[in-house]
Amino acid sequence: MTRKLLFLAALLSGPATASPPKLLPLPSHVTEHRGAFRLSPSEAIRVPPRDQGAASAARYLATLLRSSNGLDLKVRQGSGAIRFVRARGFAPEGYAVASDPHGLTVSASSDAGLLYGAVTAWQLASGDEPNVIPVVAIRDAPRFRWRGLMLDSARHFQSPAFVKSMIDWMAWHKLNVLHWHLTDDQGWRLEIKKYPRLTSVAAERVPATAGARKPPVYGGFYTQAEVRDIVAYAKSRHIQVIPEIDMPGHAQATVAAYPKLGSMTGPTPPVSSSWGVHTYLFNIEPATFRFLEDVLDEVMAVFPSQYIHVGGDEAVKDQWKSSPLVQARARALGITDPEALQVWFTQQIGRYLVQHGRRLVGWDEILQPGLSSDAIVMSWRGATGAHSAAIAGNDTVLSPWPTLYFDNRQSALASEPPGRTRVISLEDVYRFEPRDPTLSEAQQKHVLGLQANIWTEHIRTEDRVEWMTLPRAAAVAEVGWTKPERKDWKGFLQRLAPTMARYRALGLHYADSVFAIDGRVFVEADGVRASLANQASFGAIRYTTDGHDPAPQSPQYSQPLKLPLGTELRAATFADSERVSSVWRRKLDADSIARRSSRELHLCTDGVGLLLEPDAFGTAPRPLMALDIMNPCWIYRGVDLTQGARLTAAAGKLPFNFEIGADAQKIRVGDARTAEGELEVRIDGCEGEPAVVQPLAPLPDNALVMTLPAVTLPARPGRHDVCLRFARPRLDPMWALDWVEIRQ
Repeated sequence: MTRKLLFLAALLSGPATASPPKLLPLPSHVTEHRGAFRLSPSEAIRVPPRDQGAASAARYLATLLRSSNGLDLKVRQGSGAIRFVRARGFAPEGYAVASDPHGLTVSASSDAGLLYGAVTAWQLASGDEPNVIPVVAIRDAPRFRWRGLMLDSARHFQSPAFVKSMIDWMAWHKLNVLHWHLTDDQGWRLEIKKYPRLTSVAAERVPATAGARKPPVYGGFYTQAEVRDIVAYAKSRHIQVIPEIDMPGHAQATVAAYPKLGSMTGPTPPVSSSWGVHTYLFNIEPATFRFLEDVLDEVMAVFPSQYIHVGGDEAVKDQWKSSPLVQARARALGITDPEALQVWFTQQIGRYLVQHGRRLVGWDEILQPGLSSDAIVMSWRGATGAHSAAIAGNDTVLSPWPTLYFDNRQSALASEPPGRTRVISLEDVYRFEPRDPTLSEAQQKHVLGLQANIWTEHIRTEDRVEWMTLPRAAAVAEVGWTKPERKDWKGFLQRLAPTMARYRALGLHYADSVFAIDGRVFVEADGVRASLANQASFGAIRYTTDGHDPAPQSPQYSQPLKLPLGTELRAATFADSERVSSVWRRKLDADSIARRSSRELHLCTDGVGLLLEPDAFGTAPRPLMALDIMNPCWIYRGVDLTQGARLTAAAGKLPFNFEIGADAQKIRVGDARTAEGELEVRIDGCEGEPAVVQPLAPLPDNALVMTLPAVTLPARPGRHDVCLRFARPRLDPMWALDWVEIRQ
C-alpha cells in the first residue's frame, strides 16, 4: 500500500479517542486521527533542493529535538520521514502539519510559516509521550501580525547570550517582535561610534544605597557587532528587532554625557540611579537634532527593522518651560504650548525616519493633533490610545498597563521575586482581549496586535526576567495567535503543563505561580489546621507528612488538614502524573507559624507597592522586603492577645531613590521622636496613639537588616490585627520590615 493510501486509511478510521495534542498557541484547525508516527534516531528531515528557508526551519526542528528529546536527526535533500514542502495558498505566517504512521509533512508558502510548522512539529514530538507523534492534520495562521515582547535593557543590562536565548523562546511561542528598550535615564546601552561618551559615560551609574558606602559602578552596553549578530539571529527565527531610542524625555543619561543637549539651567546631572519619571529633556536646538539624526543613522545601520521606536512618553515639560533657550526657539517657531512643542519635535524625527524608509513608533503620548498618519501608536495607558489611534487612521499596538506590564508579580505568594506588589496573574493576561468591538471593520485593521513589556527597574537578573515573563509570554502568544472563539482557559492550563516540561528540559527559570501551593496555617487548641490551594484551582494537590516530597501516589488534598504541632507538611500540584509546581514545605512548629515575612504581611496601603531588595556588595542573598514607599506600614492579622504577646521584628534600610514629583510631598516624614526614628505598634487600626513605641538604632556597618529588641504587646481579649509603622525623621533612607514574629 502506498504512503498516500496509508494516510487515507488512517483518516477514514475516524477521530482518535485520546485527548487532542497539547499545542500552544492553539492552532486554528486540528483534526486528530487514530495511530501515531514514532520517531527514531535513524530518521532524517527532508528539504527541497536550494530552499534555504526550508533548510533553516528543518535545522531548527533538528536542534529543538536534540535539546529536548535527545534525537540527532540529519537534514538532507534525499529521503526522510519528516518533510518540509513549499506550497502556495497559505497566509504570510500560515502553515500546515500533516502526519501519518510513516512520517510528517510541514507545508507553508513563507519561510516564517515553515519555521512555525517546525515549532508545532516539535511540540507534537515532545508531548505526553516523547518521540511519538499522533496522526493529525493541522492548518494554522495567526490572528494578529504583531505579537511582541519588550525587553528593558536600559535599567538592567542583559548579556548578548541571554538576548539570543530570549529570541529562541519567543520563537517557540510564535512571537515575532522584540521591542528592545536601549536608552533611558539610568543608562545608554548601544554603541554609537560618532559619540563615544554615550558608552564611556552614559552606560554606567553608581547604584543608590541606604548606607555611606557605595557599591561598584554598574553598567554595560552592546557593541554594534554584537547587535548585528543578535539581529541576524532573530531574523533566522523570524523575529523583528525594533530598537527604542527614547526622546525627548528619559534623557538624563544622554545629557550626563553631552550636557549641551539638555534643557536644564543647573549643573550637569549624573546618570540616574533613581526610578520613576525624571525631568531631563533634550532641547530643540538644530545641533541637538543633528545629534539625534546622527544617532538614528547608526541605529538604522544595525537595525534593518521597518520600525524605529522613539519613546515619547512621560516627557515632563518643566525644563522646557524654564529654559530661556527652549523658549526662545519655541517663539521663533510660533509655538506657545509645551505639548504642541513635543508634537513638533516628534514630527521632525518622524520625517527624518520616513526619508530613510522607516516608520516611527511611539508610546501613546505622541497621539496629538498633527501626528503623521504613518506613525504607529503603542497604547500603554490602557486601551483608549489604541481606540483613538485607529479612529484617527494610525496603526496601533495594544500594550496596556497594568495587564501587559510584566514587572507586576504573578501571585501574592512569598516566592515571587522583586517587582511591583500588584498581581497580574497568568489568567489576567490570558483573558485580555485586543479586539475593540466599537471600531468599524476598516478601523479594526489598524490594530496590528499586542505586546507585553518587561520593565526591569526591579528585575536585576536574567533568571528573574525569565521568571517574570514565563509563562505569561505563553498567554500573550495565544491571545495574539488564536481566534477568541477557540480560546479556553482550562484547556490552556492543560496545554501549559507539557510546555513547562519543555521549559525545564531547556533550562529556563520559569514561574510556577499559577500552580504553586498557597498554604495557610492556623494554630488551634488541639494542633494545627492547614489549608492548601493553588491560584488556578487546577490539577490535584498531593501532600505528605513523612518528610518526603509528594509523588503521584501521595494522598490528594480535599479539605483542611488537622495535624499535630511539629509536623513537616509538603505539598505540590500534579497534572495527571506530572508534578507542575515546586514543592511547598512548612515545618508546623511554633517558630515557623509565629514568624511572617513582610511579603506575608498586609500592606496598610498600596500607593506605590513594591518588592525591593537593598543593593549590597558581594553575592550573598539579599533580603526581599515588601512595602508601600508612600507609607511604610504593615498589618499582622489575627493575633491572639488574650494573654498579651512578645513582638520581635527585623528591619533594614532602603534608599528612597524614586522620582515621583509632587507625590513625594504626600509622604509623612518628620514625625520621628529620635534621630533614627521609631517603630510604632498599634492594635486594631493604624491611627491614633500607638500601644508600643520602639526607638531605632543605626544599622550596623555593612548590615542589610538587624533584629530589633523584643517588645511586649498588652493583653486584650480575643484576636486582633497588629499594625506596624515606621516614624522617620527624613525621606531618605526609609526603614522597611524584613520579618515580624509574634508569640505568646
